[in-house]
Amino acid sequence: MSQTKRIDLALQGGGAHGAFTWGVLDRLLEEPRIAIEGISGTSAGAMNGVVIADALVRGDEATARAALHDFWAAVSRAGMASPIRRSPLDVWLGNWSLDHSPGYVALDLMSRLVSPYQFNPLNLNPLRDVVADHVDFDRVRACESLTLFVTATNVRSGKQRVFAREELSLDAVMASACLPFLFQAVVIDGDAYWDGGYMGNPALLPLVEQCTASDIVIVQINPVYRDELPTTAADILNRLNEITFNASLIKEVRLLAMLQQLLDEHDVRLPGYRETLFHRISADEALADLSASSKLNAEWAFLCHLRDRGREAAEAWLAEHFDALGKRSTLDVESVYLH
Repeated sequence: MSQTKRIDLALQGGGAHGAFTWGVLDRLLEEPRIAIEGISGTSAGAMNGVVIADALVRGDEATARAALHDFWAAVSRAGMASPIRRSPLDVWLGNWSLDHSPGYVALDLMSRLVSPYQFNPLNLNPLRDVVADHVDFDRVRACESLTLFVTATNVRSGKQRVFAREELSLDAVMASACLPFLFQAVVIDGDAYWDGGYMGNPALLPLVEQCTASDIVIVQINPVYRDELPTTAADILNRLNEITFNASLIKEVRLLAMLQQLLDEHDVRLPGYRETLFHRISADEALADLSASSKLNAEWAFLCHLRDRGREAAEAWLAEHFDALGKRSTLDVESVYLH
């Protein structure tokens, strides 16, 4: 029997694409050779994280897997009342994106012309109710078996705010997932917050500073590289969003990798700093043919499709890289993030 290896997870946000991360987590939670010590999550990644923390207080990894299933099923049920659904043609063609959905087109146009303070003055957000129904934040704050961090962006200062597990709340998670074109800023202790993806998608430094595992596995659902040059307005905006939501992660990985290289070259050890080994489970292949509109597709069949692709990606990663955990990085930082 192989020894259990401890890892930390860095979970990106991406709306419904977070179901891919659900699949990755589902596979890792059932793996007896893996123990998850810490999670840093943003937006959908943060939601996956708090669902797991809540479940671990109530039970074990099997409880967490069931809780993730129930949470995403509730997300799908909440989406059934939405007018933002696939067109009959897209359903017939098997296209998961919503580019031809009248509801999506109307929302997209409206969000460019008026703010959520105007078209949604009551600040209604069905996802908030789903999180509230499925996560007890008293239990999350009391979960000692998982170190957890959630990132949001301070609107006024432009700085990231990392909420540690002990200070997590429903507002903190919803701040981490607050897209400013769709929802009003979330106010916490007098400060207004938007989606954490702008400044930390997700934040890595807290895992380095406050966890003991040397391995950080990044579950990346925003593509780093695309072959095709975007030429339509929608494709250009989509690619710009992908670049924006990857920028902070890429900078942080580069910084930590450069620091490690300097320390190794000069044989220096910093107090409180340990060697960080980077790994990556990417959704690039699974999401390659999907447009940004699919992030709002909450159909159960689509979420299950992404979950299955996430499980496959985690299975392939375990088969190829498990033995490297604790020994070396399997993420080629230079080729993935520098060129």
